[in-house]
Amino acid sequence: MGRKGVCCCCAALRPRYKRLVDNIFPEDPKDGLVKADMEKLTFYAVSAPEKLDRIGAYLAERLSRDVVRHRYGYVLIAMEALDQLLMACHSQSIKPFVESFLHMVAKLLESGEPKLQVLGTNSFVKFANIEEDTPSYHRRYDFFVSRFSAMCHSCDHDPETQTEIRIAGIRGIQGVVRKTVNDELRATIWEPQHMDKIVPSLLFNMQKIDDIDSRVGPPSSPTGGEKEENPAVLAENCFRELLGRATYGNMNNAVRPVFAHLDHHRLWDPNEFAVSCFKIIMYSIQAQYSHHVIQEILGHLDVRKRDSPRVRAGIIQVLLEAVAIAAKGSIGPTVLEVFNTLLKHLRISVDFELGDRRSSAGSATFSTSSKESDERIVQNAIIQTIGFFGSNLPDYQRSEIMMFIMGKVPVFGAASQSLDTSHLGDLGTRRIQIMLLRSLLMVTSGYKATTITNALPPPFLDPLLSPSLMEDSELRQLVLEILHNLIDRHDNRAKLRGIRIIPDVSDLKIKRDKISRQDVSFMKKHGQQLYRHIYLGCKEEDNVQKNFELLFTSLALTTIELANEEVVIDLIRLAIALQDIAIINEDNLPMFNRCGVMALVAAYLNFLSQMIAVPAFCQHVTKVIETRSVEASYFLPETIFKDKCNLPKSLEKHEKDLFFLTNKIAESLGGSGYSVERLSVPYVPQVTDEDRLSRRKSIVDTVSIQVDILPGNNTEDKIDNTEEITFEALKKAIDNNGLEEQEKEKRRLVIEKFQKAPFEEIAAQCETKANLLHDRLAQILELTIRPPPSPSGTMTITAGHAHYQSVPVYEMKFPDLCVY
Repeated sequence: MGRKGVCCCCAALRPRYKRLVDNIFPEDPKDGLVKADMEKLTFYAVSAPEKLDRIGAYLAERLSRDVVRHRYGYVLIAMEALDQLLMACHSQSIKPFVESFLHMVAKLLESGEPKLQVLGTNSFVKFANIEEDTPSYHRRYDFFVSRFSAMCHSCDHDPETQTEIRIAGIRGIQGVVRKTVNDELRATIWEPQHMDKIVPSLLFNMQKIDDIDSRVGPPSSPTGGEKEENPAVLAENCFRELLGRATYGNMNNAVRPVFAHLDHHRLWDPNEFAVSCFKIIMYSIQAQYSHHVIQEILGHLDVRKRDSPRVRAGIIQVLLEAVAIAAKGSIGPTVLEVFNTLLKHLRISVDFELGDRRSSAGSATFSTSSKESDERIVQNAIIQTIGFFGSNLPDYQRSEIMMFIMGKVPVFGAASQSLDTSHLGDLGTRRIQIMLLRSLLMVTSGYKATTITNALPPPFLDPLLSPSLMEDSELRQLVLEILHNLIDRHDNRAKLRGIRIIPDVSDLKIKRDKISRQDVSFMKKHGQQLYRHIYLGCKEEDNVQKNFELLFTSLALTTIELANEEVVIDLIRLAIALQDIAIINEDNLPMFNRCGVMALVAAYLNFLSQMIAVPAFCQHVTKVIETRSVEASYFLPETIFKDKCNLPKSLEKHEKDLFFLTNKIAESLGGSGYSVERLSVPYVPQVTDEDRLSRRKSIVDTVSIQVDILPGNNTEDKIDNTEEITFEALKKAIDNNGLEEQEKEKRRLVIEKFQKAPFEEIAAQCETKANLLHDRLAQILELTIRPPPSPSGTMTITAGHAHYQSVPVYEMKFPDLCVY
């Protein structure tokens, strides 16, 4: 009896907070928390907040003891009591209590029981949602980041338990992110050692998404059941929330672990998951930080440049998806960096492709062909990315990108800016040219410039029309298509697709505006370049049907967008000159090409005559086309471009009715007010320095021949210019009077040419002669001019011995401008 009294006495002497804590635990843990005693404990804690730390310490002590003894019922009661105390107390004294609380949560997470881990996680999440009045400068969450990340990778043998632990780990990471972001010391969570654990843990669970494509858009709001039961959905929402809270300084730390995870698990090939990840990233981050992600992708592409083609293609595809989203918002200063990096990798890919081809020369193995096809996949991905990025830029940036890409194309006169292709050879250079022009074609697609000068500035037009880009049929096609994109400002190109005789052009409903003064000025300055490119393009032997179709479209678009009366006359002169190419055949073109040129001229003059609507001109063109359809259908596009077409053996015996005659065209246009004097002067292509220095066949010979042709250089004269060689003819040729007559005729031609020929042609020919004269004078001066005497002396060799003869300074003669 005395012993019981002593125990009661000792119990009465215990601190009140301990007695209140003990009272909340029932004798049987199945009864749960004693609510009445819990209310007393809560009231005591609120009334005496200075006791909170002791209450927390004592609860932690009991919980630790119960965990060790596996009395999990009392553990649940203790955590429930802690949660209620946390929700009820918000004073400054809660800080020490929080430390005890976190210590108890850590104890639960360290245990091997899944139920206790889930219990500790739930308590931590509740704590994370509490907003504290003042920040805690000493509290760190390193342990919780590590533990929750480990739970995300749970591999428990029971699938339900595994899912439960993973969900708890993801919710714990979400709680850590929310707690630290709202804290003043939120920068600690963005440290690389934390991000390297958090991000891969989330991505590991996101890989389990069954339908990736359904969840790559902007953030959605899943239902509560889906959010709780699916670790993949919960991980994705946590990942979105994490990225949405990232700022300028810590964006890179959140993105770099993504690359490490994708590399480690080899998720670039196939890259469906990688694409979905970066779509989530681009939609979740703030728009002004998009360029950071693009920079990181470019940097990773540089790091993995030696990897397999499919890995590089996967990274480039990810870049394409990121650019597609970023282009709609802020792209930042990375525009040129994106294109520069992509073009560099394009050159690397071509280098790899040619290297594999050279290493396997003579052995056609399957592995080599597969490598080449894989490199083509990389190249196509790069071109697609360049085109999509460029087409989404504003016009002022797109024009800069066009100039930038054109500066990289290896052409004559641009070697200092172009990509280094010296080690690739001719095949590699051609491959680079094709790739870059395809990229440029995609960038120019949909570009609408207010004036043609903005679309085709001289620094862009000159290399684009360079003769070095005319050596291959495919290159010429790409150049013409780029010109179509830039010239066509009213979307008429689709209506002109395919070369044909159009019965009624009005049915096409061509859209056009009045020619502006800027466009007129452009044609005066650069029209000869366009004509020359078309003229030389028709003389190439490797032309196919597509080349003739694109040439026809070029002439038609030039007529629609840039043609005033003066340009119309120039275009007719060009068409007649093209007809002369086919008839005279100085370049020994195949018969298919000659007939193709004739068909091109017929299709274009039919289009032009209806566009300018001069009845007499239309009648002449229609009459020639009708005659051809009966007597020489191979001069029409509908026949010559068929698979099986009977070609003529020669064109010299054809009648004049099959050709478009200059005098007839001049008569028809003269009656409608056109200035037709220049029609009598044959078209001569402009000669440039590139023609004299390039490897291609020079057109200087063509110029010298055409200058000596009579002004009546029409088809009638060409057909009837043959005469029999007789004794009388030879006698006239020897006669001096005949020579004088020829000299007079030449002088008359020169005078007439300077009176009627366009100024651009005269200037071009004079410039050519001046350049030739300048080169010859430079050679003469190099041989004649000797260096001036030097005080140091000059060396002379006499009888095999060297002697130095110095000249005193006072005896040297200086120019007057050097003496004062």
